[in-house]
Amino acid sequence: MEVKTSLLDNMIGVGDMVLLEPLSEDSFIENLRNRFDHNEIYTYIGSVVISMNPYRSLPIFNPDKVEEYRNRNFYELSPHIYALADEAYRSLRDQDKDQCILITGESGAGKTEASKLVMSYVAAVCGKGQEVNKVKEQLLQSNPVLEAFGNAKTVRNDNSSRFGKYMDIEFDFKGDPLGGVISNYLLEKSRVVKQPRGERNFHVFYQLLSGASDDTLKKLKLDRDFSKYNYLSLDSAAVNGLDDAANFRTVKNAMQIVGFMEDEVQSVLELVAAVLKLGNIEFKPESRCNGTDESRIKDKNDLKEMCELLGIEQSVLERAFSYRTVEAKLEKVSTTLNVAQAYYARDALAKNLYSRLFSWLVTRINESIKAQTKARHKVMGVLDIYGFEIFEENSFEQFIINYCNEKLQQIFIELTLREEQEEYIREGIEWTNIEYFNNAIICDLIENHQSGILAMLDEECLRPGTVTDETFLDKLNTICAEHQHFESRLSKNSKYITDHSLPHTCFRIQHYAGKVLYRAEGFVDKNNDLLYRDLSQAMYKANHSLIKQLFPEGNPAKVNLKRPPTAGFQFKASVGTLMRNLQTKNPNYIRCIKPNDKKASHIFTDSLVCHQVRYLGLMENVRVRRAGYAFRQAYEPCLERYKMLCKRTWPHWSGPAREGVEVLMADLKVPAEEFSYGRSKIFIRNPRSLFFLEERRRQCLQNLATLIQKIYRGWKCRTHFLLLKKSQIVVSAWYRRYAQQKKYKKIKSATTVVQSYTRGWQARKLLRELKYQKRCKEAVTTIAAFWHGTQVRREYRKFFRANAGKKIYDFTIQRIMQKYFLGLKSTLPSMSPIDKSWPARPYLFLDGVHTELRTVFHHWRCKKYRSQFTEEKKAVYEEKLEASEIFKDKKALYPSSVSQPFRGDYLEISKNPKYQKLNSAMEEKVLLADVVNKINRANGKGTARIFLLTKNSVVLADQKTGQVKASVPLPDLTSVSVSTQSDGFFALKLKEGSASAIKGDFLLSSEHLIEIITKLHRTGATAADSEQLNIDISDEFLVQFKHDKVCVKFIQGAPKNGNSVSCKRKNNRLLEVSVPTTA
Repeated sequence: MEVKTSLLDNMIGVGDMVLLEPLSEDSFIENLRNRFDHNEIYTYIGSVVISMNPYRSLPIFNPDKVEEYRNRNFYELSPHIYALADEAYRSLRDQDKDQCILITGESGAGKTEASKLVMSYVAAVCGKGQEVNKVKEQLLQSNPVLEAFGNAKTVRNDNSSRFGKYMDIEFDFKGDPLGGVISNYLLEKSRVVKQPRGERNFHVFYQLLSGASDDTLKKLKLDRDFSKYNYLSLDSAAVNGLDDAANFRTVKNAMQIVGFMEDEVQSVLELVAAVLKLGNIEFKPESRCNGTDESRIKDKNDLKEMCELLGIEQSVLERAFSYRTVEAKLEKVSTTLNVAQAYYARDALAKNLYSRLFSWLVTRINESIKAQTKARHKVMGVLDIYGFEIFEENSFEQFIINYCNEKLQQIFIELTLREEQEEYIREGIEWTNIEYFNNAIICDLIENHQSGILAMLDEECLRPGTVTDETFLDKLNTICAEHQHFESRLSKNSKYITDHSLPHTCFRIQHYAGKVLYRAEGFVDKNNDLLYRDLSQAMYKANHSLIKQLFPEGNPAKVNLKRPPTAGFQFKASVGTLMRNLQTKNPNYIRCIKPNDKKASHIFTDSLVCHQVRYLGLMENVRVRRAGYAFRQAYEPCLERYKMLCKRTWPHWSGPAREGVEVLMADLKVPAEEFSYGRSKIFIRNPRSLFFLEERRRQCLQNLATLIQKIYRGWKCRTHFLLLKKSQIVVSAWYRRYAQQKKYKKIKSATTVVQSYTRGWQARKLLRELKYQKRCKEAVTTIAAFWHGTQVRREYRKFFRANAGKKIYDFTIQRIMQKYFLGLKSTLPSMSPIDKSWPARPYLFLDGVHTELRTVFHHWRCKKYRSQFTEEKKAVYEEKLEASEIFKDKKALYPSSVSQPFRGDYLEISKNPKYQKLNSAMEEKVLLADVVNKINRANGKGTARIFLLTKNSVVLADQKTGQVKASVPLPDLTSVSVSTQSDGFFALKLKEGSASAIKGDFLLSSEHLIEIITKLHRTGATAADSEQLNIDISDEFLVQFKHDKVCVKFIQGAPKNGNSVSCKRKNNRLLEVSVPTTA
């Protein structure tokens, strides 16, 4: 069942100002403050929404909130902007009524955000689909584009809209958006050329310089430094919380979504750059021969770059800044411009260029978002326009803005009263005239075609002769002097002659929101908004498609000598069109208020809020709503809310809802003059009557809550008692079961014990009987065995007496041998050949057999071990074995070589690229490759050589170059001589008379002596044509060097130069090798 809610539930303060009691300005402000302090930023005045700017994010705009307010009655939930948007959308969709939402308030009050929230809500609740989503996205993305070109940072607002915007969103019969049309009003184009202190120019200038790429800026001839452009204020160029670079990317993306082409975006950026360049053009005075002054451009670089951007001839634009041509019907007069007039022309061109670009953007967006179908559309208009403005100095802009707000106030009163009257007629309630202040007299003062201020301003601007702001003020003083809402120091009304708060150059108008003092200075120039025809024609000559569209009046073929319409005339016509548009729609109002001037959250300034309440006319709104009936509600929700106040309607009423409400009101004895019955609603005149019903309902709800609590507590206690009772029964049942189980187990255990004792006695009795029978059988068997043995022994005694000793001996020996072999089998050592353990012999007579078995077992174990060898491993062991046969106990170096494997190729000659040439020169496989030292007989020093051994030869090569120094066939080797010490010296002795022996023997030194000699010995032994190589191990041997024989003697000496072996020449016949003594 759906829970019914109401605006009156959990209300903080008063949610609808119509119900405020007592009604005064102070109570109005206090109610706003109370709700603002509790984060309730929305309050109603009937169907009008008051919106307070919180200056922070609140969790009340998420998708869940959208669903909460979707398809709900306006007064069903607490005040929210979504409620108004939903009411307007449902009226448009279901009742086929065109709607408009008017959003007003001063700068910084949150008008732009309010319009975004309305549009986002409508986009969220309307239909879905690819085409519909595209339209919605285009409508929403038009906002970033217009904000970039039409919003600026002001002292009151970091994102202040400097133009008025009205958007008509068009829907089909299902309520799906088809498109839209945007209208803009009064862009503050004076901001382009000058900004007040603490404010910025329009956002797009800063976004372009901050966010555009370097290539883009180069094409546009711009620099990122803001200080290089006169039109950009520097004191507030950077704004906290505003990322211009990111916003620029957002704007470009939005333009693509809306439908701008790449060349159109580039053209727009070129015009923005041109405005910045235009502001840097400066002038200097120059005197002519006739005594008149004319202006000249100081630095033409910016002018040149601007002309290149827009495709304008520099001379044409330069002349337009120096001369002005005035055309009459038959004559044309050209006059020079002085410096002041040149600056005026420059600024006028900049303002017109930017404002026309903005208008073109609006037109271009309209082309993209307009509805494609021509069928009749439902329309919802959203008006985001400036509120009433009262500054310290008010000029033409404030006058125009306040005139627009007067018209909006007029239509608000008219439409509100009309809506009230229509509802009264629809419900059959008698209509009573409501007295209110009609501001039509103020609107007439401003817009009257003959005596209105705008008409007189246009007349002054168009008449010949000298026209100044003073002549305009004099005309006002003459024509409007007797008007009750016009005040001037120079008027004929004597009471203002001594009013020192009213300067002589000002006039004052008493608007509906209060008196406003306007300074007449600048009214005439701003209303003229004059752009010299020379500049228009120069712009039209530009080779730029967009410029030609913006300045059509510059076409020489379509010269129009008629003066263009004034700014006031154009705005008045736009406001008239807007008012006629709003008259055809059902209005919905959002009044935006800012709580403080500091743009800070949680601060509520009473004086500022009171000022806005006055000029927004909110008290007047409340009084108009309360002039008839303050509250109205349909019969069904009214009866549903208050039915508990009457016994006849509680808890259910079976008849029509109206009859139930009549019974209810009669039972409560509410005075008849306090309410009236309509066709579908009850109307309550005074808020006190509503609060009386609410108070009675509150008391009744408290009583009902007490009754519900009593019934609930009784039910809870009964339920608890029944639960305890049920639990007690369950516990008792379980305990009785447990007791019976325990008793049964005890009886069973006792029975088991008795049974066990009985079975034990029976078993023991049977056991005794069986044992007795067994003993009897064994006794019989024993007696029979002894008897049979006696018989056998008697029969065969003669055979055993002859061979008994030998048989016993053989049997004993057989048992001993059997036991010996079985014991040996279980105690055999491991299969490792180096394991020398062997079981001890048990008997001395087995000594020979024991030794022989050990030998056989070891041979068999070695055979099994050798059978596991690969050919490579076998060859290694054979080499090691041969080395052992040659050097064991003969050479002191041998023990240290046992654990080192024989690698053979220590240089990796086949893989090392350094020895690639040497490897390719070898025709046979290299068995050993190592670096040795060749000993020089002259000094005993060694020279590094590469030692290579193949199957048929020994090769010595240079270590650095790889060049072969000597190659000795193995058959030419007769013997090898080494010492008994731990040195690595060895001598290769050659066969006398051989070709290799010409230079004599070789005395070499190597760290791998054992491996080299072993491999030489094995290779020589396997060669078919060579004899066995002799190995001579001696500490003194002769070496043949060419024709001389030298004795090489090895001695042990103290270590010198570390532990290395040293070789010295003692004389021509002796080389002494000193080997360090090893510990």
